[in-house]
Amino acid sequence: MPSLRHTIADDLRTQITTGHLKAGARLPSEPRLAAQYKVSTPTLRNALALLQAEGLIEKIHGKGNFVRHQLRRLTYTGGRLTPDADLHVTIRTTSLRAFGDLIPLLKVPSRTPLTEFLYLTHQGDSPHSLARIYVLQDLAPAELPWCRRPGWAETRETVTARLPTPEEAAALRIGSTLAVLAITRVSSDTTGRVVEAARLVLPGDRANALFITHHTTEEKGTEGRQPTTSSASSRGRVPTGSPAI
Repeated sequence: MPSLRHTIADDLRTQITTGHLKAGARLPSEPRLAAQYKVSTPTLRNALALLQAEGLIEKIHGKGNFVRHQLRRLTYTGGRLTPDADLHVTIRTTSLRAFGDLIPLLKVPSRTPLTEFLYLTHQGDSPHSLARIYVLQDLAPAELPWCRRPGWAETRETVTARLPTPEEAAALRIGSTLAVLAITRVSSDTTGRVVEAARLVLPGDRANALFITHHTTEEKGTEGRQPTTSSASSRGRVPTGSPAI
């Protein structure tokens, strides 16, 4: 027998998918919904959490719960998000000193002066993705970072599927059980010095990661045989509503 929270979630999900509750609509207050379904407020909140994890609703602090507009899915490949024509970005710049895991990430001593660029991407009024870019202050570019510049010799990217931190969940207006695609990108120069480190967070209900590998094999000294070329691509997608293992 379904639990009360699943029964409530099923009913609200049906109202959303059939258009009875339209995108952008504000749900009744939590006490009112709890009274309507004759359950406690904690049980009602557990039901809403299921819908948040599915990306169907979002909770805006101080305003309530809203049916989410369908956000477009982006593909991360080669250090860029595509397509991005209908997205807009707000940028905040902060001066800080290296601490915690920024020290090994940037390979700098504790309290080294840094510049942090916080990128928050929106589709309409809804947050879409979050990025933090760190640059040593003596290397801070005149223009904004997040693009390859002369002198870069290597860029390493680490991709992880995990649950969001409370700060990330609040900034992106997602549930704490919705997996995110977390990408750490570190660029260094020809001496091995880290010149830029970036952390990008993409909710799993709106992101793909695309990896393309080109394979070329040349066989020399074999008469009558031509070099062969093949290509392979793979696409990874973060599961929605549950952490990846």
